[in-house]
Amino acid sequence: MTKKQITNIEVKKNNRNRIFRYILKNGIVSNPDIAYQLQMSLPTVTQNTKEFLERGILQEVGELASTGGRRAKGLKVCADFRLAAGMDITGNHVSMLLLDLQGKILDFVRFSKSYEKGKGYYLELADMLEQFLDKNNVERERFLGLGISFPGIVNFQKNAITYSHVLGVEWLPLEEVSSSFPYPCFFLNDANAGAYAEGLQAEDGEEFFYLSLSNTVGGALFAKGELSQGKNFRCGEAGHMTLVPEGDLCYCGKKGCLDAYCSAKRLADSKGGKLEEFFCALKTEEAEGEALWEDYTEKLALAVNNLHMILDCDIVLGGYVGSYLEPYLDMLWKKIYERNTFGESMPFVKACRYKKGAAALGAGLRVIENFLETV
Repeated sequence: MTKKQITNIEVKKNNRNRIFRYILKNGIVSNPDIAYQLQMSLPTVTQNTKEFLERGILQEVGELASTGGRRAKGLKVCADFRLAAGMDITGNHVSMLLLDLQGKILDFVRFSKSYEKGKGYYLELADMLEQFLDKNNVERERFLGLGISFPGIVNFQKNAITYSHVLGVEWLPLEEVSSSFPYPCFFLNDANAGAYAEGLQAEDGEEFFYLSLSNTVGGALFAKGELSQGKNFRCGEAGHMTLVPEGDLCYCGKKGCLDAYCSAKRLADSKGGKLEEFFCALKTEEAEGEALWEDYTEKLALAVNNLHMILDCDIVLGGYVGSYLEPYLDMLWKKIYERNTFGESMPFVKACRYKKGAAALGAGLRVIENFLETV
C-alpha cells in the first residue's frame, strides 16, 4: 500500500513538472494543446494548470483561435514569478546578471575588480549584489538565489574549490563564499557554466563538448541534459591536453598544452591585452595579425578534430574567442576537414550562442533549474 502511494505521488509530481516545463518552453498554450502534446488526460492537465493559476505562477492571456469548437483560454508562465542572479568571478573582473524563469537576461553588468583572498572580497560582492537587485527593484521574497561561476576545479564531494591557477587558490571551502551572501548559493566551474547555458537552450538529447577559449582554455561535456563531472570533477580540462610535445610553456609548468596555443590571452597580448582590437585588426588584413591567426586556427583545428575523434559529438567554441568566431567558421572547418579521418560533410564545429556573460548566465540558470525541479 505504501509503495503504491509513493508511486502515485511521484507520477503526479512528474506530470506537474512536465506540464509546467512545456508551458515555459512554448510560450502561450492551451489545456487541450498540453494534453495532446504530452499525451495526458485533459482533466489531469486542467487540474494542474488551475493550481498554477492559483499560485500566481501562471496567467491567462485571452482566448486562442478556434479550431472548430469553443475557444480555449491561452496560458502563459509569469516569468517574473521568481528571479535569480548569476555571477562570474575572474582574476580581474566580475560579471553579474539577473534572470527570469524563462532564462531571459533582464540586466547585465561587468566591472573591473581584482580577485582577493579572504572574506572581505565576498562581502564586497554581496554588497554589490544588493545594489544590483535594488537597481532592478527586485522584491527579495521573489529572489531564488545566486549562481557563482569560478575559474577552477569545483569539487562537490569536498565542497570546495580545490584548485584555481587564475585566482591563486589551492583550497577554498564553498561555505566561506556562500556565508557572505544572505541567499542560497550554487556553484559551477566557468567552462561548465558556459556549457550549461548552451545545453539548456539546446534541442532535447543534444550532446556536445564546450571548448572555452578565454584567458585560459577549459572545457565541459554536456550530454543527456546534464554536465559530465568526471571522477575528480575535472572532466573537460582540454586546456592541458598535450598538443605539441615539448612545445611552448604553459602556465601549469608543462610544455605543449593546448592552453599555450589557443587561449584568448595569446591573441589579446598582441594588442596590449585587448582582444577586440585584435579582431578589428584582423578585418583590415594586418599581416602580423593574420600570421598569428593562421597559427592559432591551425592549432585549434587540430584540437577540435582530436576532441571529435574521441567523443563523436559536436564541438561548441565558447569563451572570449568563441564570441568572435562566427565569421571564421568556414575557414576553420576547412582546416578541421583536412584532418578528419571520416570525411564528414556536415560541420561538427559551432560558435557559441551566447556572446557575453555565458558563465554568469549558466550559473544563474542553475539556480532557475533548481527551482523548476521543485515545481
